[in-house]
Amino acid sequence: MIDFRKGLRALQKALQQGEVTPQDLVLHSLTTIEEQDSVIQAFLRTESHVAKQRAQVVTSTVTTREDNVLAGIPYALKDNMCYEGVETTCASKILAGYIPPHTATAAHRLDHAGGILIGKVNLDEFAMGSTTENSAYFSTHNPWHPDYVPGGSSGGSAAAVAAGMVPYALGSDTGGSIRQPASFCGVVGLKPTYGRVSRFGLVSYASSLDQIGPITNSVEDAAIVLSAIAGFDERDATCANVPVDDYVGALTGDVKGLRIGVAAELMGEGIDERVRNAVQKAIDLLQSLGATVVPIHLPHLSYAIATYYLIAPAEASSNLARFDGVRYGYRAPQADNLLSMYSKTRSAGFGDEVKRRILLGTYALSSGYYDAYYKRAQQMRTLIAQDFQQAYEHVDVIVAPTSPVLPFRLGEASDDPVTNYLIDICTIPVNLAGLPAISVPCDVVEGLPVGLQIIGNMFDEATILRVADTYEKHSPFAALREAKWGGAAQ
Repeated sequence: MIDFRKGLRALQKALQQGEVTPQDLVLHSLTTIEEQDSVIQAFLRTESHVAKQRAQVVTSTVTTREDNVLAGIPYALKDNMCYEGVETTCASKILAGYIPPHTATAAHRLDHAGGILIGKVNLDEFAMGSTTENSAYFSTHNPWHPDYVPGGSSGGSAAAVAAGMVPYALGSDTGGSIRQPASFCGVVGLKPTYGRVSRFGLVSYASSLDQIGPITNSVEDAAIVLSAIAGFDERDATCANVPVDDYVGALTGDVKGLRIGVAAELMGEGIDERVRNAVQKAIDLLQSLGATVVPIHLPHLSYAIATYYLIAPAEASSNLARFDGVRYGYRAPQADNLLSMYSKTRSAGFGDEVKRRILLGTYALSSGYYDAYYKRAQQMRTLIAQDFQQAYEHVDVIVAPTSPVLPFRLGEASDDPVTNYLIDICTIPVNLAGLPAISVPCDVVEGLPVGLQIIGNMFDEATILRVADTYEKHSPFAALREAKWGGAAQ
């Protein structure tokens, strides 16, 4: 019986032993989507014909490339990543019908590894949101409880993996958009160091913050996928030419001697007590496994939300200026002149949240306000990054909640932008500092998952993967997940 939640190694073994074929995996994925997605609504579109054709092509590589775990295995792509010949909308009406002529580097590398694209998954429009309710098409639901949000903006990616529709998916993370939905959906979400994975082919939201990463069922799976997509790409000027570590080899199952930092700023005010208790249990477990817990201070973190919501919207207002109805995407009818066409196209094509952030960013960059807002935000960003670097002189990783709250009901905060912005209070500082971080499930409270966030130093994904994997092997979550889904524990 095929079960995507059992992990990539189990699927590879079944393929190599001839128990299943890539065609079987594709059919299982499409069937599961057909059976479940009317409720979950993770997928914007499936590419069944393309997937079935590709399954035929990669069949021969499954047995000849034993070193490649991803060969013959399906995956999903967040719909802000381009794939040649496949519609890419960013869950926005303004890009409806857009067919890109190129493939994002991360997706191209998965294809090179023998992966099979099943389809594109939902997101908050242009990745602006924390609930996947801001999509122009429909809201995605949490597989653990369909009346609740899956998080965002990569809610479609996390929900598709949690529901067993695909073994893994790619998401993007600008202020927590991989880690927070991974936390809400009880899966693993990895945000690499800024520049570790090429952003070529990713439709930009905030260029200095965006990063592509995997959402998976286990830490080992995250290490496998990261190994495939990481590395220098000359087509992305922000991609770092830094050697890629052996991420899978780093999974030693041992944290003895590692120093784990715990910051009061990430465990205090604003953190739901139920979440804090779950994370504290995880910290205690890591300590019992031989890690040393070190209290640290990150004094400027209280300014992170304000800093982010000046920098990210400012970059968004610039990046989204290209969507004007001239070259591609939606164009408003009955415009009298060029200015009218611009105005009507953008008014009708963008949703409310995107418009809100464009207005915020344009204001912050406007004459007379640039120094007061955007420039000061950049200065504060530097101080936040310095706080982290000073902490890493004393610790190897920092642990914290991924989200300050449990998943909440659909519609509960949809009319409250400030509440939605505060949901990312634990994740945004990591993006501002450009650091790697992973969310790993640590508990189930009132039937809803809680995520533990492990934050590493620049380009030290290997250490956070090591800590996360060790925790996962001793965590009670596997049994809790098995009780929920049945037979899916690692």
